[in-house]
Amino acid sequence: MALITTVLLALTGLAGRPAADPGAAGCALPRHPVHHSLGVSSGDGPDRSDHPAAVGEPEAAMVFLSFPDSEPRSAPERIAASYFPVTADFLHRASHGRFRLAPEIDDAWLPMPKPSTAYDIGRDWTPRGREAYVGDALDLVADHRPHLAGADILYLVADPNAPGVDADATKVVNLKHSITVAGHELRRVVTLFERDPPDRLVLAHETGHVLGLPDLYHRPDRPGGNWDRYVGDWDLMGSQFGLAPELFGWHRWKLGWLDDHQVDCPPVGGVTRHALRPLAAPPEPDGTGGPGAGTGASGTGDTRMVVVRTGPSEALVAEARLPIGNDRDLCVPGVLLYRVRSDVASTRGPIEVIDGRPDSAACHGRSVRPELADAPLDTGMTHRDPVSGVRFEVGEREPGGGWWLRVIRP
Repeated sequence: MALITTVLLALTGLAGRPAADPGAAGCALPRHPVHHSLGVSSGDGPDRSDHPAAVGEPEAAMVFLSFPDSEPRSAPERIAASYFPVTADFLHRASHGRFRLAPEIDDAWLPMPKPSTAYDIGRDWTPRGREAYVGDALDLVADHRPHLAGADILYLVADPNAPGVDADATKVVNLKHSITVAGHELRRVVTLFERDPPDRLVLAHETGHVLGLPDLYHRPDRPGGNWDRYVGDWDLMGSQFGLAPELFGWHRWKLGWLDDHQVDCPPVGGVTRHALRPLAAPPEPDGTGGPGAGTGASGTGDTRMVVVRTGPSEALVAEARLPIGNDRDLCVPGVLLYRVRSDVASTRGPIEVIDGRPDSAACHGRSVRPELADAPLDTGMTHRDPVSGVRFEVGEREPGGGWWLRVIRP
């Protein structure tokens, strides 16, 4: 970060030719054999691998598990109300309506055969405990709720008051080999061990994993380390407590929630100019992006992300963030820059936000990492990547609410 240079520039001189977009395929990154690779398939649709479809309405179900060492204090319907509709609403906004989540909510507790303390439930779950828990839970589903076993997304909710339940253990369990439950193939389940009420947006975060998104937080090697060093408040997959939890444009592109024509890819050599619309702004009814279209901006006038590929598995991304939609509590608006690497695994920093104002911080007491809360660039600011030499210059606001952006690519 110390090498990042952010300076003011004159608002004149931002002219550049409209982007000669080589097509989104020119900046899509390949998938790698790492956990939740951020590689994107462009042109033929998003790379879904073996994950549920992220466009449309998947079959989803939520079942509730009790234990012989605890009597549930709440009805399943009341606990489910802590997760829905807030989870579905968040994902509906993030996808601009392309992803609709409406799970079937079971109405009774299913009794697990062992006490909650018998499963070693915890963040660092032992394989023995995890396999026993998931196995017993799926046996119950197969025996008592076989019609739910075929759900694309299966949420297993543990009694939050059972003595052996640890909220830090909430996670998606990816099965090494798919298994058959009541005649249906199952590859993963979401195991929820949350308190009552649960942590904010926790189920939206876990559903992101089901769809193939990585953890963007850093897991420290020692107690007291910085979990939020990579992306701070930006993106739900970094922190479910962040002020700006809207999913990055790259995630949305990967899931099929942004179209290729909404992604500008500046060619090597020269200067291009882009009308960058706010990432969370709703699509225009005519699909053209409305204001800004036909004014010299690149693409169709609905550009939501500018991507500069800087290596075989690496790219720099620019997107406009405003306090709207899922980002309504955002600290500092502007053009957010970040680096994506598709060869880096979940929790290892596949995305890193670039601090556009390295000498300042903002929203102390509210931000999970104030140093990055004011990372976006505003009108008159610039950033030059010290490795690739790519330069981003932010101009005046564009009619659609975002910013004009000039990209100088060596």
